[in-house]
Amino acid sequence: LNRGFTEMHCMSGHSNFVSCVCIIPPSDLYPRGLIATGGNDHNICIFTVDNPAPLYVLKGHKNTVCSLSSGKFGTLLSGSWDTTAKVWLNDRCMMTLQGHTAAIWAVKILPEQGLMLTGSADKTIKLWKAGRCERTFTGHEDCVRGLAILSEMEFLSCANDASVRRWQISGECLQVYYGHTNYIYSISVFPRCKDFVTTGEDRSLRIWKQGECAQTIRLPAQSVWCCCVLDNGDIVVGASDGIIRVFTESLERTASAEEIQAFENELAQASIDPKTGDLGDISADDLPGREHLKDPGTRDGQTRLIKDNGKVEAYQWSVSEGRWIKIGDVVGSSGATQQTSGKVLFEGKEYDYVFTIDVNENGPSYKLPYNITDDPWLTAYNFLQKNDLNPMFLDQVAKFIMDNTKGQTLLSTSNQFSDPFTGAGRYVPGSSSGSSTIPGADPFTGAGRYVPGSASNAVPPVGGVDPFTGMGAYQSTAAKVENIYFPKKDAVTFDQANPTQILGKLKELNGSAAEEHKLTEDDLIILEKLLSATCNTSAETPTAQQLQTLWRAVNWPEDIVFPALDILRLSVRHPTVNENFCSEKEHGQFIILLLKFLNPKGKQANQLLALRALCNCFVSHAGQKLMMERRDEIMTQAIETKSGNNKNIHIALATLTLNYAVCLHKVNNVEGKAQCLSVISTVMEVVQDLEAIFRLLVALGTLISDDTNAVQLAKSLGVDSQIKKYASVSEPAKVKECCRFVLNLL
Repeated sequence: LNRGFTEMHCMSGHSNFVSCVCIIPPSDLYPRGLIATGGNDHNICIFTVDNPAPLYVLKGHKNTVCSLSSGKFGTLLSGSWDTTAKVWLNDRCMMTLQGHTAAIWAVKILPEQGLMLTGSADKTIKLWKAGRCERTFTGHEDCVRGLAILSEMEFLSCANDASVRRWQISGECLQVYYGHTNYIYSISVFPRCKDFVTTGEDRSLRIWKQGECAQTIRLPAQSVWCCCVLDNGDIVVGASDGIIRVFTESLERTASAEEIQAFENELAQASIDPKTGDLGDISADDLPGREHLKDPGTRDGQTRLIKDNGKVEAYQWSVSEGRWIKIGDVVGSSGATQQTSGKVLFEGKEYDYVFTIDVNENGPSYKLPYNITDDPWLTAYNFLQKNDLNPMFLDQVAKFIMDNTKGQTLLSTSNQFSDPFTGAGRYVPGSSSGSSTIPGADPFTGAGRYVPGSASNAVPPVGGVDPFTGMGAYQSTAAKVENIYFPKKDAVTFDQANPTQILGKLKELNGSAAEEHKLTEDDLIILEKLLSATCNTSAETPTAQQLQTLWRAVNWPEDIVFPALDILRLSVRHPTVNENFCSEKEHGQFIILLLKFLNPKGKQANQLLALRALCNCFVSHAGQKLMMERRDEIMTQAIETKSGNNKNIHIALATLTLNYAVCLHKVNNVEGKAQCLSVISTVMEVVQDLEAIFRLLVALGTLISDDTNAVQLAKSLGVDSQIKKYASVSEPAKVKECCRFVLNLL
């Protein structure tokens, strides 16, 4: 019966239903490849081909994992009801893609490195590059259910709006295909061409050639959840009756006459619910009798309804056989509330009921989703918690649910399989309580805490020039160029200073400042002392009074603040100042101040000096600790300054990235490295200046030294192809040399 397919293993590792499966291609470590599965238990299990128990389990999503896609170099992309997608490398989460506002039902890694697609119940598709959202595709009128890749430049999507769309990566929709009469759940492309197949909630598999629906195959099950095209062109479909069926064009693989007859009998006995709209709107009284089947059909897959002895039957025309095949009896509806199986969609999931509850007259109304299988008290409790409502209402809400669902008993679900996407009829109370709230945790580690790891033990090279300052003598070694560039051990700072000029500018602007901002003569002398103390021209230690005066000055209006920021940039290198501004009690205000100046709409001078001040924070332990604790928001805000096309800002941004790379190399924090690599890849695209490029290359080299995971991630982001061009730069030589060392690692 299973022509060519036999069951090898029954793998188990999930505690609830499995909603998606994907193959991870063979690698050196696993020459037969791996199998990844996503489940309702929020986990992803990774299996080897020959073991029924998982090799490892990936934890991190906060709700059902409903789609998976694998890429090169061991990367795996997952999409979840928790509205996020995650990028995994081997057994670690590298990045979390945040931006959708509802469940992510489809994910795909594109052939061009570093590009990923996500399709969501928020009706949009997003394109991500190196972990950042590049573009949002809008056009579908309902939840996006499936994605399929046509080429490096084009892809297809299918949705609950019963349409398929073909898109260009650049953003435009090239074509819309109509044919299905209900939700489309799955789409798959034929190898080496642009033809494709789709399946959906209208009991059909449809084959599309040259942009037209060339064939419709009806199935004896309401929901055809998934389809995939095998390398030999056969089509496999999985449906709600729990059966997998394979369709072929090849004569030698065609099933026996008995099997085909059995399939037709099954189809003929199927009962079709007219209210689902699979067959259009029908009125039984107007239907013709059996004689209507004497006329041949006009196209393959055409359906005809006839009335025979008071029963309505549905037939479909088969061109190849030149006859009408019975595809089922049309029966009365079950009194469904919605077009499909009587379910209501809420936040991308299906429920038996979604009530609207008004807590008080003029306040907002709240949605309360409920399944007949749920416990009314628990549902009421979760609803109150999720919406921060008074627990006093518990009795009222539970009673409301019971009153409004009277007489509804649990349907027998023995023969109904649940929707692997929405889990219809299988919703577990409590699991959606956090579906729309985005937690404040660090989106990489999900913890907001910093995990120290093993420090690297690479030995710094001896001799050679410091490529940043050009200090020291250059020894030419006969043939072998030594890697003096990375891994870099110490932070790079901005030290150049002209105290006289800075103070001159400060005094000049102070003259024109508004009264409430003006500094007194004494204040100016205090700041002069601070500058000489921190620029090593005197042996004094900065005082608390000096720092208070500086703090007042850096809070000047943004059009005149830059000389004060420059004093801050120079002072923060002094251990006393660093400790003061970056310590536990002060740092909140300090970081807020600097992040405010990184606004790309603000003055470029302020952006530049704020970036340099952040770089200089890395000189002392207190500063490093603060910079690492606030890494996520600092990097996210700093990267916005790339848009200004200012060479000095680009150098400062590259240096900030490099200083992060130095810290991350010491502690081997995977999520931090992933963010840093994403920033390097994003900034590389806009930077022209070779000094900035050089610093980014050193940052990249430092991040991936002694870390195979980081090397794989850099490759999967396509960083190697981004930097190749710098291997042939003639001047300055350090760019070419450093680039070649990095490429050797990749």
